[in-house]
Amino acid sequence: MKEILKNAIYFAAFALVFSMITACSGTTTGDNAPPPGGAADTSTTSKSSEYPPLNAGIAQADMRHLDDSTSKVADRKGKVLLLNMWATWCGPCRAEMPALVKMQDEHRDKGFEIIGLNTDDGDTKEMIEKFAKEMEPPLNYTLVWASTAMQDALLQTSKFDGIPQSFVVDRNGHLRGVFRGANPVEIKKMEEVVAAVVAE
Repeated sequence: MKEILKNAIYFAAFALVFSMITACSGTTTGDNAPPPGGAADTSTTSKSSEYPPLNAGIAQADMRHLDDSTSKVADRKGKVLLLNMWATWCGPCRAEMPALVKMQDEHRDKGFEIIGLNTDDGDTKEMIEKFAKEMEPPLNYTLVWASTAMQDALLQTSKFDGIPQSFVVDRNGHLRGVFRGANPVEIKKMEEVVAAVVAE
């Protein structure tokens, strides 16, 4: 019995350490604590009507593009979206970016768009453009700055105060998945959910 308890404690400690290295904490807004182990509450079913509409604070928030134009998530109804919170200083964000580039390439012609929501107001246009070009492979999806209000609404939705985190939104504007951190299991789940929602 002692051996089983000892192994359980080691496993819990390992899971906690692993989750800490697969997400950056300290996003600029929000006060939600990460769930134990950073696990996602991700589930899918076959009926999109069972999913909630995206929070209006997210759907209607202005996103500032690198050319200083603005747009809203709501402007993209009819597309499947992956909203990805990130920053240039975040190592786990960099680690998941090749998977995002691959997903954008695979599903672009099926009405899929990734929107990279930069969470750091200190990241200038030049810094972001340089970062996007120097990534291997280079980033091939839309990069914008997320407003503080939008970041707050996303953090309240995910109950996780760290990046990266991603949100899958279907063509009807319903939230279909929330993914926290950049561990391989979470990235695989995200890829599966995106493929399923795009195929609907």
